Amino acid sequence: MRLLVFGGSFNPLHIGHLAMAEEARVSFGYDAVVLVPAFRPPHKALERDPGPAARLEMLEAVAADDPALLVDDAELRRGGVSYTVDTLRGIANRPDCDGRPGLLIGDDQAAVFGRWREPDAIVALAELVVAGRDSSDPPEFPWPHRWLGNALFPVSSSLVRERLASGGAWRRLVPDQVRALIEERGWYRG
Repeated sequence: MRLLVFGGSFNPLHIGHLAMAEEARVSFGYDAVVLVPAFRPPHKALERDPGPAARLEMLEAVAADDPALLVDDAELRRGGVSYTVDTLRGIANRPDCDGRPGLLIGDDQAAVFGRWREPDAIVALAELVVAGRDSSDPPEFPWPHRWLGNALFPVSSSLVRERLASGGAWRRLVPDQVRALIEERGWYRG
């Protein structure tokens, strides 16, 4: 299978994540998107985090209904700071991974990619796909990559968390499975 790796905190997973992943999968001919929740992202703090197990549960609930979505919990099992290069080394050795996997990153992360751990090794391990999150214009990015030119969704995990905490409208910003878990468990409230 041609795999496209999409990592992040997914705190929580929202429709913008899924739309971007699906557009990249279809546009570049990947068979499946591998969602990889970070245990602890190296470049940001996790605000109002319900915990790694909760974030994993949200991803697994959504992937259960979609054969084009897979979930890999390698970063959660490893613990500590989550580095993409370590994850890609593991995914490249999966028996279901044909050829080099793709790696989907947003233009916000492309702007700081040079500060990631071993960016040149990441480029050697994976085909980079850069998607718009902040802009529909391709960023200046010196590494080999494909620009997705995707539809932009003005939604973020922080927006979802803010609306949940304040009692604002949030239910249509996340997949139904995530909404049900948040309502049932009371995550992100107050």
